[in-house]
Amino acid sequence: MRAELARVLAVQADRVRATALSQLERTREGAPAPRAELVRRTAQALADLAAGAEGHPRRPLPALALHGLGDQLAVTGADVLAHGDDAALAAALRLVLELRRGL
Repeated sequence: MRAELARVLAVQADRVRATALSQLERTREGAPAPRAELVRRTAQALADLAAGAEGHPRRPLPALALHGLGDQLAVTGADVLAHGDDAALAAALRLVLELRRGL
């Protein structure tokens, strides 16, 4: 599970980094929100999972500029990878796969 999450997370973070900023601002047909918002929501959910795994309170992530979203996704995912149990890893994998469908 950990290896699969690491692989999927790396691919999606790179995909976000490579996406044109104008595309991040747009909503893909059938998606519930603009791509940037989907990335932000996923990063926040990953941060929440990591905080729970570490026994820390949840905190809102800073709203980064569009060009920083791929890194924010990578960092919050790395925190889950480092501290998450099997349940957290499974939840994180579902979140990242859902993001993939929204992008």
